[in-house]
Amino acid sequence: MSKQHHLLIILYLTSHLCFSQDKYAKDVNSEDAIIEALYETISGPKGERRDWERLRYLLTPDAKLIPTRPASETKRVPCYLTLDDFITQGDQWLIENGFFEEEIARKTESFGLITHVWSTYQSKWTPEGEPFARGINSIQLMNDGDRWWIVNLYWAAETDDNPLPKKYLK
Repeated sequence: MSKQHHLLIILYLTSHLCFSQDKYAKDVNSEDAIIEALYETISGPKGERRDWERLRYLLTPDAKLIPTRPASETKRVPCYLTLDDFITQGDQWLIENGFFEEEIARKTESFGLITHVWSTYQSKWTPEGEPFARGINSIQLMNDGDRWWIVNLYWAAETDDNPLPKKYLK
């Protein structure tokens, strides 16, 4: 390969990376923007693949997605996933079923560059459908001085024996 060809490849890859960053830059300008982008990214109709590149842009490289899972009838445990684990486990299910999640309330606390968001959500099969689940996303955010990042996302669904507290509803 010639030096010119190498240079063209490098310019193409660099422009593609810059385009991706420009494409999602508005998503990381504020706490509100990154939370909105998170919900938009995981939501979508049946038959549609999610924009995993966009979600990857929101998360720090080592971010964990941590759903709680039943360990028994009375006990729940966290399940630590990388973004790649989450995509592998959820991509096909989301395409086959469709899934929409929306924030219905939020409590936020910050200290310096660290922000913790308690984001109460409801899940639906279609945007106009009835909610089939509710819960709380515990979202750790960081602002590095240039942009916002999701450091970790830990969530638990509401259950009959563990209803959402009124303080986390509007």
